[in-house]
Amino acid sequence: MKEHVAKIAAACFYHIRRLRQVRRRIGQEVTQQLVLAIIMSRLDLDYCNSVLAALPTSTLQPLQRIQNAAARLVFGLSRSDHVTPTLIQLHWLPVSYRIKFKLCCLVHAIHYGRSPAYLTETVQSVGASRSRCGLRSSSTSSIDYCLPRLRTKFGERAFSHACPATWNALPDHIRTVADPVKFRKMVKSHYFSQAFNICWFLCFSRCCSNWLTFVMHLWSRFS
Repeated sequence: MKEHVAKIAAACFYHIRRLRQVRRRIGQEVTQQLVLAIIMSRLDLDYCNSVLAALPTSTLQPLQRIQNAAARLVFGLSRSDHVTPTLIQLHWLPVSYRIKFKLCCLVHAIHYGRSPAYLTETVQSVGASRSRCGLRSSSTSSIDYCLPRLRTKFGERAFSHACPATWNALPDHIRTVADPVKFRKMVKSHYFSQAFNICWFLCFSRCCSNWLTFVMHLWSRFS
């Protein structure tokens, strides 16, 4: 899988270098559309990224560097500029959370009967499990899915385990939403707040802004 990620990273950085050459002529809006079409969608950051589930952070780090470089390209930033405010402004989830988002969307389609049979057969709800028949969990957790028993750590990357584990971790008020559009918005907002800790970031930005205003006031007073 590391070789696969390395090939994706090489292809993405090639396109980023080509787009950087024409960045000044096409503008920010067109650059963002090209980045979404060429880099974010086609090169496994969105397409089939569920195969990257449960990979270690060191393996996913090259993909995160791609996203950071793409965000800097959109706004014309340098490599030394902090990328977190840019990702927040673009409303882009980090790579690890994009993978979780895709898994949740797949389970949501399975749960509400909008998925193919080959996907539905890979997971099983707690209420439909025979081994849990008669237990309290079978009646109170109808939206939960069973986690298969694993013998190795490698088994956590299987679709039958990664999808239920990610789905069960979502709050109940999100999982009970049947509308797929509304569900996607709520899941993205949930992971967005987890990834960036928006409350802390806003407070920090406000404190920095107030401190900068105070420093500028002192400078203008004593200069």
